[in-house]
Amino acid sequence: MLKKLYSLAVFYAILGLAGGVFYREFTKFSGFTGATALGVVHTHALVLGLLFFLVALLLEKQFTFVKGKMGGWFLGCYNGGLLVTLVMLVVRGVLQVGGAALSKGADAAVSGIAGLGHILLGAGLVLFLLLLKNAVNAHRQTEEKAGAAAK
Repeated sequence: MLKKLYSLAVFYAILGLAGGVFYREFTKFSGFTGATALGVVHTHALVLGLLFFLVALLLEKQFTFVKGKMGGWFLGCYNGGLLVTLVMLVVRGVLQVGGAALSKGADAAVSGIAGLGHILLGAGLVLFLLLLKNAVNAHRQTEEKAGAAAK
């Protein structure tokens, strides 16, 4: 699991850096100077991807908690949610830079899909915290038993 968490951190580092380069070059090429959703792709990928999975890696090393069915659900929800969110930020940003006039329905569709990504991301975060809580409680009980046995 450590290798998987490390690989995810590297994946999101690459995605975040590529997102930053794309934002800079695409807006420069298009002559766009305003605010766009592309400007936050870089930050979202680095913080919610790279940093999150580096912290998860350290916690996994200490507690070994990303396992079983719930661990799979956590990884699936969190990664799925983050990827959908990032893709929709890119879609929204490209449309903004291109000056596309979206119908109300198309605008709502982009927002709705981004919202689904955020919901999945939130569910993944809740699962992560539940897994961590269970691991911390198990670790505490083990320490208490070891302390009682030493007395």
